[in-house]
Amino acid sequence: MPEPKFLADEMLGTLARWLRIMGYDTEYARDMADDEILQHAAKGDRFILTRDRELARRAGGRAMLVRSDDGAEQLEDVVRRFGLEFDEKRTRCTMCNSELAPVTPEEASEQVPPRVLERHNEFLACPSCGRMYWKGTHWTGIREHINEAVRKARGNSGPR
Repeated sequence: MPEPKFLADEMLGTLARWLRIMGYDTEYARDMADDEILQHAAKGDRFILTRDRELARRAGGRAMLVRSDDGAEQLEDVVRRFGLEFDEKRTRCTMCNSELAPVTPEEASEQVPPRVLERHNEFLACPSCGRMYWKGTHWTGIREHINEAVRKARGNSGPR
Protein backbone atom coordinates (compact mmCIF):
# COMPACT_ATOMS: atom_id res chain seq x y z
CA MET A 1 0.00 0.00 0.00
CA PRO A 2 1.42 3.43 -0.89
CA GLU A 3 2.31 5.77 1.92
CA PRO A 4 -0.55 8.10 2.84
CA LYS A 5 -0.46 11.75 1.87
CA PHE A 6 -2.59 14.21 3.80
CA LEU A 7 -4.49 17.45 3.41
CA ALA A 8 -5.17 19.05 6.79
CA ASP A 9 -8.00 21.55 7.00
CA GLU A 10 -7.57 25.04 8.40
CA MET A 11 -8.27 23.92 11.98
CA LEU A 12 -5.34 21.47 11.97
CA GLY A 13 -2.26 23.53 11.11
CA THR A 14 -0.31 22.31 14.14
CA LEU A 15 -1.11 18.68 13.32
CA ALA A 16 0.10 19.29 9.75
CA ARG A 17 3.46 20.53 11.09
CA TRP A 18 3.87 17.46 13.33
CA LEU A 19 3.11 15.11 10.44
CA ARG A 20 5.69 16.94 8.31
CA ILE A 21 8.28 16.51 11.04
CA MET A 22 7.46 12.79 11.06
CA GLY A 23 8.21 12.72 7.32
CA TYR A 24 4.70 12.65 5.84
CA ASP A 25 3.63 14.71 2.84
CA THR A 26 1.00 16.94 4.47
CA GLU A 27 -0.50 19.94 2.77
CA TYR A 28 -2.40 22.58 4.71
CA ALA A 29 -5.74 23.79 3.33
CA ARG A 30 -5.55 27.43 4.36
CA ASP A 31 -8.37 29.63 3.05
CA MET A 32 -9.90 26.82 0.98
CA ALA A 33 -13.63 26.18 0.71
CA ASP A 34 -14.85 22.64 1.31
CA ASP A 35 -15.40 22.01 -2.42
CA GLU A 36 -11.81 23.09 -3.13
CA ILE A 37 -10.50 20.82 -0.36
CA LEU A 38 -12.41 17.86 -1.78
CA GLN A 39 -11.15 18.51 -5.31
CA HIS A 40 -7.56 19.11 -4.25
CA ALA A 41 -7.51 15.95 -2.12
CA ALA A 42 -8.96 13.83 -4.93
CA LYS A 43 -6.51 15.24 -7.48
CA GLY A 44 -3.52 14.63 -5.20
CA ASP A 45 -4.71 11.29 -3.82
CA ARG A 46 -4.68 12.74 -0.30
CA PHE A 47 -6.59 11.84 2.84
CA ILE A 48 -8.39 14.80 4.35
CA LEU A 49 -7.81 15.42 8.05
CA THR A 50 -10.60 17.61 9.37
CA ARG A 51 -12.48 18.75 12.47
CA ASP A 52 -15.49 19.55 10.27
CA ARG A 53 -18.11 16.78 10.46
CA GLU A 54 -19.84 17.82 7.24
CA LEU A 55 -16.57 17.87 5.27
CA ALA A 56 -15.66 14.44 6.65
CA ARG A 57 -19.09 13.11 5.68
CA ARG A 58 -18.81 14.50 2.15
CA ALA A 59 -15.32 13.02 1.70
CA GLY A 60 -16.46 9.58 2.81
CA GLY A 61 -13.64 7.09 3.21
CA ARG A 62 -11.07 9.66 2.07
CA ALA A 63 -11.29 11.66 5.30
CA MET A 64 -10.61 11.28 8.97
CA LEU A 65 -12.69 13.29 11.41
CA VAL A 66 -10.23 14.44 14.06
CA ARG A 67 -12.30 14.58 17.23
CA SER A 68 -9.90 15.86 19.87
CA ASP A 69 -9.01 19.48 20.53
CA ASP A 70 -5.71 18.36 22.08
CA GLY A 71 -2.77 18.42 19.66
CA ALA A 72 -1.00 15.41 21.22
CA GLU A 73 -4.20 13.34 21.03
CA GLN A 74 -4.75 14.44 17.43
CA LEU A 75 -1.30 13.21 16.46
CA GLU A 76 -1.79 9.97 18.38
CA ASP A 77 -5.13 9.34 16.64
CA VAL A 78 -3.70 9.91 13.15
CA VAL A 79 -0.67 7.72 13.91
CA ARG A 80 -3.01 4.96 15.09
CA ARG A 81 -5.43 5.21 12.16
CA PHE A 82 -2.76 5.16 9.46
CA GLY A 83 -0.06 3.10 11.21
CA LEU A 84 2.48 5.91 10.87
CA GLU A 85 6.14 5.62 11.86
CA PHE A 86 8.60 8.38 12.72
CA ASP A 87 11.67 8.52 10.51
CA GLU A 88 13.63 11.65 11.30
CA LYS A 89 15.69 11.26 8.12
CA ARG A 90 12.50 12.03 6.17
CA THR A 91 11.47 15.18 8.05
CA ARG A 92 9.91 17.73 5.70
CA CYS A 93 9.86 21.52 5.84
CA THR A 94 7.42 22.51 8.56
CA MET A 95 6.51 25.67 6.66
CA CYS A 96 5.96 24.55 3.06
CA ASN A 97 6.02 20.72 3.15
CA SER A 98 8.97 20.31 0.75
CA GLU A 99 11.52 17.53 1.16
CA LEU A 100 14.65 18.79 2.91
CA ALA A 101 18.15 18.48 1.49
CA PRO A 102 21.44 18.21 3.40
CA VAL A 103 23.76 21.19 3.12
CA THR A 104 27.28 21.79 4.37
CA PRO A 105 28.04 24.12 7.28
CA GLU A 106 29.58 26.48 4.75
CA GLU A 107 26.33 26.57 2.77
CA ALA A 108 24.36 27.14 5.99
CA SER A 109 26.70 29.79 7.40
CA GLU A 110 24.88 32.84 6.03
CA GLN A 111 21.50 31.69 7.40
CA VAL A 112 22.27 30.38 10.88
CA PRO A 113 23.69 32.20 13.91
CA PRO A 114 27.46 31.83 14.50
CA ARG A 115 26.89 29.95 17.80
CA VAL A 116 24.87 27.33 15.91
CA LEU A 117 27.73 26.84 13.44
CA GLU A 118 30.10 26.32 16.40
CA ARG A 119 27.90 23.56 17.88
CA HIS A 120 26.48 21.77 14.84
CA ASN A 121 27.80 20.38 11.58
CA GLU A 122 24.65 18.82 10.09
CA PHE A 123 22.12 21.07 8.42
CA LEU A 124 19.09 20.62 6.21
CA ALA A 125 17.69 23.24 3.88
CA CYS A 126 14.34 23.61 2.22
CA PRO A 127 14.89 24.01 -1.52
CA SER A 128 11.51 25.76 -1.88
CA CYS A 129 11.35 28.37 0.89
CA GLY A 130 15.00 28.44 1.98
CA ARG A 131 14.34 27.68 5.66
CA MET A 132 17.32 26.09 7.42
CA TYR A 133 17.05 23.25 9.96
CA TRP A 134 19.43 21.64 12.46
CA LYS A 135 19.01 19.36 15.45
CA GLY A 136 19.44 21.84 18.26
CA THR A 137 18.40 21.55 21.88
CA HIS A 138 14.73 21.65 20.85
CA TRP A 139 15.11 18.43 18.82
CA THR A 140 15.09 16.22 21.93
CA GLY A 141 11.67 17.57 22.92
CA ILE A 142 10.33 17.18 19.40
CA ARG A 143 11.51 13.59 19.21
CA GLU A 144 10.05 12.79 22.66
CA HIS A 145 6.67 14.31 21.72
CA ILE A 146 6.41 12.25 18.53
CA ASN A 147 7.72 9.05 20.12
CA GLU A 148 5.16 9.42 22.92
CA ALA A 149 2.33 9.74 20.37
CA VAL A 150 3.59 6.66 18.51
CA ARG A 151 3.97 4.68 21.75
CA LYS A 152 0.44 5.58 22.91
CA ALA A 153 -1.00 4.78 19.48
CA ARG A 154 0.61 1.34 19.56
CA GLY A 155 -0.49 0.66 23.14
CA ASN A 156 -4.04 2.03 22.94
CA SER A 157 -5.86 0.53 20.01
CA GLY A 158 -9.38 1.13 21.33
CA PRO A 159 -11.46 4.31 21.32
CA ARG A 160 -11.10 6.95 24.02
